[in-house]
Amino acid sequence: MEEPPAAAEATARVGTQAGIEAVIETHGLAKQYRGTLAVDDLDLRVERGSVFGFLGPKGSGKTTTIRMLMGLIEPTAGTARVLGRPMPRSARMVLPKVGALIEGPALYGFLSGRDNLVRYDSADPTADPRTRAARVGEALDRVGLAAAAGKKARAYSLGMKQRLGLASALLQPRELLVLDEPTNGLDPQGMREIRSLIRELAADGTTVFLSSHLLDEIEQVCTHVAVMARGRLITQGTVAEMAAGARGRIAVTTPDPADAVRILKEHGVTDLITLDDKVTGELPADPADPADSASPVDLADLNAALVTAGVRVRGFGVERASLEDAFVALTGEGFDVAG
Repeated sequence: MEEPPAAAEATARVGTQAGIEAVIETHGLAKQYRGTLAVDDLDLRVERGSVFGFLGPKGSGKTTTIRMLMGLIEPTAGTARVLGRPMPRSARMVLPKVGALIEGPALYGFLSGRDNLVRYDSADPTADPRTRAARVGEALDRVGLAAAAGKKARAYSLGMKQRLGLASALLQPRELLVLDEPTNGLDPQGMREIRSLIRELAADGTTVFLSSHLLDEIEQVCTHVAVMARGRLITQGTVAEMAAGARGRIAVTTPDPADAVRILKEHGVTDLITLDDKVTGELPADPADPADSASPVDLADLNAALVTAGVRVRGFGVERASLEDAFVALTGEGFDVAG
């Protein structure tokens, strides 16, 4: 049953914070399978106009969350709103405004790529059949499948199937695009093309919710990010804020790495790693942090100490912290960067 007009209007106001509407908002969202919490007490907010990265290792609860947001499964507890309306109760009103690619595309192998899209478009009651051919052709072109449009889907590679699934989500203009591992199976060139397409869609005003276990993918295309681990939300914010929250690493390029390690260690640098002629390490925490008792290190003094000790320094500086650094700092564990 849909909300009455007054309630729906109130709902739209609830999704606005500091003038920015939330296109996805959850409170205490949870899903339990046979005693195991796949998603536990999730409070998530995705603002309109953002490219939102939903980041976490495989099995962290990302796909389960997306399935609840799209009304495919019922939550065990909590609430979810998409485009200001409760899900799954408002699925029939919400889903026509959402393009989604979840757990890979469902394709008819005996049909061509073009005919698969025609089937998808025909199933949309809002789609004008008079302009169907043009819509299908444009969607194929946007994902780089125009030349393979007549080929049977069963002969498509995994990457081509992924592109075709994305094309199905682009048949109509959407307020929200939900993509679950959209570059799965693509070669590096294909990944670059899809990332470029996501940026274009965002520039056109589409909010993109992108689930991935690839740190590099999130860092390159997303404005905001949420980190999931073992079914729980660890943190969320802008990509820049999250990377800034992790300290960069000192990096020294020298033909004397063993001596460099010794001097750096004497000056409080930890987690030292040597790779060929490059030594990297973790600097003591920011001295402005009163909770940290580590003695501050002045970079100029550290460089001078290396030179005084006879270390031939050919490169010296602090490498910018990455999203990977932030993830490790937040969770204390490694991450599958390459997938």
